[in-house]
Amino acid sequence: MPTKRMIDTKVVDKIVEKMINTVDHSKDEIFLIGEHSRQEFETLAEELKEIKVQVLAVISEGDKLEVQARLARNRLSEVSGNFNDYSEEQIRSAYEKAHDLQMKLSIMQQKEKQLRERRDDIERRLLGVQETIERAEHLVGQISVVLNYLNSDLRQMGEMLENAKQKQEFGLKIIEAQEEERKRLSREIHDGPAQMLANVMMRSQLIDKVFRERGPEEGFKDIADLRIMVRSALYEVRRIIYDLRPMALDDLGLVPTLKKYLETIEDYSNSAKILFTNMGVEKRLPVKYEVALFRLVQEGVQNALKHSNATEILVKIEIAKTNVTVIVKDNGKGFDVNAKKQNSFGLMGMRERVELLEGQLKIETKKGAGTVIIIQVPLQF
Repeated sequence: MPTKRMIDTKVVDKIVEKMINTVDHSKDEIFLIGEHSRQEFETLAEELKEIKVQVLAVISEGDKLEVQARLARNRLSEVSGNFNDYSEEQIRSAYEKAHDLQMKLSIMQQKEKQLRERRDDIERRLLGVQETIERAEHLVGQISVVLNYLNSDLRQMGEMLENAKQKQEFGLKIIEAQEEERKRLSREIHDGPAQMLANVMMRSQLIDKVFRERGPEEGFKDIADLRIMVRSALYEVRRIIYDLRPMALDDLGLVPTLKKYLETIEDYSNSAKILFTNMGVEKRLPVKYEVALFRLVQEGVQNALKHSNATEILVKIEIAKTNVTVIVKDNGKGFDVNAKKQNSFGLMGMRERVELLEGQLKIETKKGAGTVIIIQVPLQF
């Protein structure tokens, strides 16, 4: 047989703790990236401010050199045009001055170009750093949300998985119980009504022969026996149908159906006295309440009959204006409510059904002192 793979909730808790530490460390790393980006942004912003000042100074200086160079070129043009009117020293001086100013202007223009390129580069870097800062802040915010989620909800993962595991096992038990119920019904129908109907068919075939060979008196006697067999088969079919879902529940309501059901169960069991008391108003409830409460009483009584060895079972119901209270009490051997039993899915099923009705289920029991099941369901309609 394949082995079941069990979930170790301690391992899950360790995994969640590791996740929290990893995410927390990642948050610190992203925060440091953001801080470094802010420092870089401040440094670049200060450098950009200085470069803009230098650009303005270079432009101003370049404008002055441009004027001086233009005057020097005009002077050189004038000297060159009137070569005979000026000495060689004056001509050389005019040429050197024009050349020197032109070189200074070229250098200043090149410096302005470099400063402008550096300015543009810093502005682009500032945009990138600003985007990095914004992304880091956004990621830190998202990680904070994740950490809150991990620290609050996922720390309860072990308990959640344990509940999920129990619900899964409960679901499998429900499937097994359904299959067992189908087998039981199949056996009951085969051994009861089906067998009786087969005998009815055989007896009906013989009645004609009895009339001819033994006379009417013997024939009518066989018909009377046949009628008894049919009545017994019908009784068994009705009993099986009643166990599945009493039709009286739809026609008469919860209280009369419970009364009749418990009387029938008492007759079938022959092992315990079942007392039923209605302490409230006998009135109809919405279908979901009547079906659920009937199944709860049915499960409580069957548990008492099967597991507690009770000789007396008391069922009380009180339908009030805003709620319904059901008590199932037996004088059986009781049990330890804190001990986990392998086949305690009957009580788990009762709890599930009560929770669906937003009610409460309380069990008072201990070994050797019987069991009291108290169910309270609010009426919301």
